[in-house]
Amino acid sequence: MTTPYNRALDGAVLPTFFYYAIPSLFGLLAISTAGVVDGIFVGRYLGANALAAINLLIPYFTFMFAIALMVAIGGSVVAGKHLGEKDNVSANAIFTLSLLAILAFTLVMAIFNMFFHSKIFVLLGAPPALHNEMYRYLSVMSFCFVIQLSGMVLYYFIRTDGKPMLGTIALLVGAATNIALDAFFLGYLRWEIEWAAWATTLAQTGQCLILLSFFCHKDRQLHLTHTALKISTLMQALYNGVSEFINEIAVGVVIFTVHWLLLRHSGTNGVAGFAVTNYLLFVGTMIFYGVIDAVHVLISQNFGAKQHLRVQQVMVTSSMTVLSVSLGMVTLAWFLPSYITALFLDDINDSASQHAMLFINLIWPCFIFSGLNLLLSAYFTAIQQPRQSAYIALCRGLFLPVGLLLIFVMLNTPWHFLVALPVAEAMTFVFALTLYNKQLPKQLQFV
Repeated sequence: MTTPYNRALDGAVLPTFFYYAIPSLFGLLAISTAGVVDGIFVGRYLGANALAAINLLIPYFTFMFAIALMVAIGGSVVAGKHLGEKDNVSANAIFTLSLLAILAFTLVMAIFNMFFHSKIFVLLGAPPALHNEMYRYLSVMSFCFVIQLSGMVLYYFIRTDGKPMLGTIALLVGAATNIALDAFFLGYLRWEIEWAAWATTLAQTGQCLILLSFFCHKDRQLHLTHTALKISTLMQALYNGVSEFINEIAVGVVIFTVHWLLLRHSGTNGVAGFAVTNYLLFVGTMIFYGVIDAVHVLISQNFGAKQHLRVQQVMVTSSMTVLSVSLGMVTLAWFLPSYITALFLDDINDSASQHAMLFINLIWPCFIFSGLNLLLSAYFTAIQQPRQSAYIALCRGLFLPVGLLLIFVMLNTPWHFLVALPVAEAMTFVFALTLYNKQLPKQLQFV
C-alpha cells in the first residue's frame, strides 16, 4: 500500500516552510493589523482615556488568550506528532478534547465576568474614572471570546491537518471585516467604546463560520470523535503547551507591572502612551508567530517521523526568516516613532504622544532578540520537551522583565525603567541559545 504524500514530511524544506509560514504570516499580520486599526479608531475618535481603558484590560485578556494558546498549540503539536506516526485515532481524540475544553472555559469565564467585573477592574489597578468605559467594552468582549478563542483553537488544528490556506482566508476575512466595522461604527457613526467590541464580535463570527467549513472537507485527517476521550490525553497536550501559556500570561504580568509603574509616575497619559508602544510590540510578535507557526507543524511531524536532518534544516530556515523580520521592525521603530504615534493620537505635542515617542525609542532593541527567543521556545515545544520551553518563557516573559523593572525603579537608575524590557530579551537569548546548543536536533532521543 502506497503511503499518502505528506508535504510536511516529504516536500522540499524551503518551499514547504514558506507554504506553511506565508499563509500564517499573512493571517496573523491581518489579526495584528485589525488590532492596531482598532486602537487607531479608539484613540483618534474616542480619545486617550478610551485607549487607556482598553489597554488596562489587556492583562486580563492576555490570561484568556494564554489558556487558548496552551490548548491550541499544545494540542495541535501532539496531534501533529500522532499524524506523523500515522496514529489518527489519537490525533482525533486530542482534536475533540481541545475544542471541548476551550468551549467550556470561555463559557465559564463569560459568566464569571458578568458577576465579578468590578473586582477585576480593581485588581488591574484601573482608576475609578475609567471603570464605566472598561465595563462597556468587557461586557461585549466576554461573549466574543467564546467565538474568538474557540476559532483560534480550530485554526491551529486546521493548519496541522495541512490546510493553512483555509485558516489564512478566515483570518483575512475576519480582519478586513473588523477594520470595516470599526470605520463604520467609530469613524462614521461616532458610536461609543462598546461598538469597538461589537465590531470585533461580528468579525470573529464571520471568521469562525469560514473555519467551520473545514468539516466539509472530505480529505481532512482530523475528525471529531466520541472514542478514546481521556482526561490524561488532554492533560498531556496542556502540559506540552505550558510554555505558550507562560509566554502569553507573562506578557499580561509584564503589562500589568508597566501599567502600575506608569500610573504612579506618569498617570493615565503614560498608560495611553505605552498603549501605542504596545501595539508596535504586538505587531512584531504576531509577525514572529506567523513565521514560527510553521515550526510547530513541520518540526512536530518530522520529530514524530524521526527525520533528524530535516528538523535541522527547518530551524536554519526559520532563524534566517525571523532575523529578517527583526531587521524590518527595528528599522520601523528607529526611524518612524513620530509617524507611528500620530496614527493613534491626533495631537503629536500632547503628553500621551510625547510618552509614546519616548517609549518607542526605549524598546526597539526588543525586536533584535524577541523573535529568536520565541523560535527557540517553539522548537522545544515542537519536540515535546516543554520543560526547556517553559524555562525560556519564564525568563523572557516573567522573571527577568518584571524583576528588572522593579530593580530599576527601586535603584532610581538614571535610565527609564522600560529599558528593562530589551535587557531582559537579550539575557534570555543567551540562556535560550545555551539550552539549544546543548541539545541539537541530531542529538534528540526519540522514545
